[in-house]
Amino acid sequence: MSTRPIATTRSAAGMPTGRLAVWWLIASEIVIFGGLLASYIMHRLAHDAWAAEAANTATWIGAFNTFVLLTSSLSAVLAHQAAERGDGPRAAKLLMYTCLGGGIFLAVKTYEWTTEILHGFTITASTFWSFYYTAAGLHALHVIAGMIIMVIVANDARKNLELHRVELIGIYWHFVDIVWIFLFPLLYIAK
Repeated sequence: MSTRPIATTRSAAGMPTGRLAVWWLIASEIVIFGGLLASYIMHRLAHDAWAAEAANTATWIGAFNTFVLLTSSLSAVLAHQAAERGDGPRAAKLLMYTCLGGGIFLAVKTYEWTTEILHGFTITASTFWSFYYTAAGLHALHVIAGMIIMVIVANDARKNLELHRVELIGIYWHFVDIVWIFLFPLLYIAK
């Protein structure tokens, strides 16, 4: 008799329920981020003054954070490959590298926001900055959530337990990266 919960052994629509649940979560997150980004784009098109506001973002910081997140996605892919081979300890180590990338991203974001706020670019300074902090802040919360879940998954993977979860957190992490791929040009490059 299996000691695994039924939810991890079932299949719905030809897909394990865990993977299906992650895709449902991502679909709901697409609605949230999609609405926010659509609102941003509509406001941006209607307000030429936003270009002057956007010119105050540090493109090199956004570019560096893009590199960090893409690199962390690579370690998530490698963690999934290790889990597929049954090498839980290696998968756990690679997941912790992914978490390190998330930590670097958040540290850089903290530095960036501190600098911007000290220069008077606060969430109430203009509509652009309201969108900027809302979109980037919501994204940062998703990075934090992903890192917390990743540590839990890594702890199990280290013991060769629940290795299928390495793929699931990897899917979520790739979604977080894709959201940033949209945010970076909209907030930093489109001036």
